[in-house]
Amino acid sequence: MKRILFFIAFTLTISLPSFSQSKEDGTDRAAIKQYFRDRDTNTVSPKTKYINAVRAVLKQYNSALEKLDITGTENLFADDAVIYESGENEGPYTSYMQEHLRSELKQYKSLKFTDYKVEVIIAGNYAFTTETYNYVIVVAKDNTEAKYKGVTTAILKRAKGEWKISVSHNSSGKQ
Repeated sequence: MKRILFFIAFTLTISLPSFSQSKEDGTDRAAIKQYFRDRDTNTVSPKTKYINAVRAVLKQYNSALEKLDITGTENLFADDAVIYESGENEGPYTSYMQEHLRSELKQYKSLKFTDYKVEVIIAGNYAFTTETYNYVIVVAKDNTEAKYKGVTTAILKRAKGEWKISVSHNSSGKQ
């Protein structure tokens, strides 16, 4: 009888841990272990996706400028976006585009960015960017070439899954 009780007690002792949950389930330790298990299968982090999406918005805008055709670029900006250029408040993007940018681009034969670099910092639903670049403008009227270096800082906001430029400030100077 003692052998039977000992056998039952021994069997229960060995099998009980397999029936119960791990002490780590639901803890930070379990989350950390899960992160390391998932890390190798998840090649792109959400933050990296956001950085790439922000860069894509900036690239779309810069590509439009280089094409001298800003049609549709208002979709890259929030409705209440504000533009600052070389120390001036240019107001909302739609006004800036209609009253300033379109007429300026019409005077160019070409515009080309070089040595472009961008830094992106993601903080929740906001992205803070700094773009540095050189650019060359060829004036349509007389084919004169002007070389500049510039910097643009911008704040983008993510809403409804899309990143839009909320504030943009750029400045430049001759090279």
